[in-house]
Amino acid sequence: MTGPIHIIGGGLAGSEAAWQISRCGVPVVLHEMRPQRQTDAHKTENFAELVCSNSFRSDDAHNNAVGLLHEEMRRANSLILQCGDATKLPAGSALAVDRNAFAERVTAALVAEPFITIERCEVAGLPPPEWQSVIIATGPLTSAPLADAIKILTGENELAFFDAIAPIVYKDSIDFSVAWYENRWGKSAADSPGSADYINCPMNKDQYNIFIDALLSAEKTDFKNWEANTPYFDGCMPVEVMAERGNQTLRFGPMKPVGLTDPRTGRRAWAVIQLRQDNALGTLYNMVGFQTKMKHAEQVRVFRTIPGLENAEFAKLGGLHRNTFIRSPKLLDEYLRLKQQPRLRFAGQITGVEGYVESAAIGLLAGRFAAAEALGEPMQPPPTTTAFGALLAHITGGANTENFQPMNVNFGLFPSLIEATEKADRKPAMARRALADLQGWLSSA
Repeated sequence: MTGPIHIIGGGLAGSEAAWQISRCGVPVVLHEMRPQRQTDAHKTENFAELVCSNSFRSDDAHNNAVGLLHEEMRRANSLILQCGDATKLPAGSALAVDRNAFAERVTAALVAEPFITIERCEVAGLPPPEWQSVIIATGPLTSAPLADAIKILTGENELAFFDAIAPIVYKDSIDFSVAWYENRWGKSAADSPGSADYINCPMNKDQYNIFIDALLSAEKTDFKNWEANTPYFDGCMPVEVMAERGNQTLRFGPMKPVGLTDPRTGRRAWAVIQLRQDNALGTLYNMVGFQTKMKHAEQVRVFRTIPGLENAEFAKLGGLHRNTFIRSPKLLDEYLRLKQQPRLRFAGQITGVEGYVESAAIGLLAGRFAAAEALGEPMQPPPTTTAFGALLAHITGGANTENFQPMNVNFGLFPSLIEATEKADRKPAMARRALADLQGWLSSA
């Protein structure tokens, strides 16, 4: 191959792919349309800006599939995990980051990398034919010209769903005569035993019912005509849509009170809203699981009915944006290449993975595959016993093609263990197998 590898999109997947390619000594051009053209969700021009939660979810590599994926990415020299670890915030057993510091660190690393050229412009339509190797990592907000071109090329109608964003509250506006710090079941980060990373706002039964009624009656964001039939992804369901499923739905979801004790009463509340630290200074907290499509004035009115948040000031209110992904199991090969036009690879959320870390992981794989191809070196996909391989296999053939929906990494995607294993040890055993098999794959790469 002559010429650099081109990457379209500077989100988590595109940033990770660029980093992996550059570390192989292969030139790469990273195309990002911001700030020339902004999106409805982004606020800065930084690479890898986090527009929804600031959490990369569980960091438990032994019992949780996403935690295992974290560890696999660390061992594969992931830029996203390096920057995530460097900007980590208190969040119990989860990996939450200071979103601004995180994106700034990713951006600085990419700008400083000699093999990476950055071009701030929109790629409106299919890449020109002289670009011999391309990774399309345009994520949930793929621009219309490129999305339409992909649709025409593949002959597929685009699949899309809505992502909703949770509000962020100023900590000093929370009433701590009502709210308190506590992690569920008293769990805390391993390096800070006894710490409490979540702020809890309790509700009694009457308060909960009033809150549910307010959610259901609040004025919501209107859809455009072309958005009307777009479904939601369950992993980012607006809180008011969950409430529509039944009065008790939130009590068994983001407002579940189990594992928490109100210090004022010594008892479990009827329902609890949790807030998680959102920046390194500890001045901002996001409302966990409270993605919403309510209009901004309605959010302020409804969320101030929550005990402890009566005088809440919001650094950022919730929002809604449309997400786009392709039917990857039908369209992509095991190296993430488009079967119809193998010079094009796809990475990140556009492939139908859901979650920050999953998107970055597919970017990592796409970058390594593209670099190996450019260098004329053989490279096999990672074993399906690893988190990398299980996720890759799912989106490139393991999922049901006709009913393909975005998927987070989970142990259900991994091959079963052959040896007899006690249920309690099954996940740790799968994690041990994954990391052993990963080491073999990394050694051969």
